[in-house]
Amino acid sequence: MRLIIVTLVTLVLGFAHHPARANDPYQWCAVYGPEDGGSANCYFLTLQQCQATISGVGGWCMRNGFYTGQPVTTDAGARRTKKREPH
Repeated sequence: MRLIIVTLVTLVLGFAHHPARANDPYQWCAVYGPEDGGSANCYFLTLQQCQATISGVGGWCMRNGFYTGQPVTTDAGARRTKKREPH
């Protein structure tokens, strides 16, 4: 019982510290035909990017239903990078 309570508290605190971000800056999706498994790629900022991707491979472009028009925000201190030392 104590383990369950500790787990729940940890989850609640974790979500409180990192709120969910529902921003999706990508307006267009490339949808590939059934011969490719009917997959979609929704990582295009412009229609031209999407059209260039499907050119020659087939498929079509459609608007991303999750597009919000707002850029993705990140925590400034969340990512830390290591400096590479010269060899």
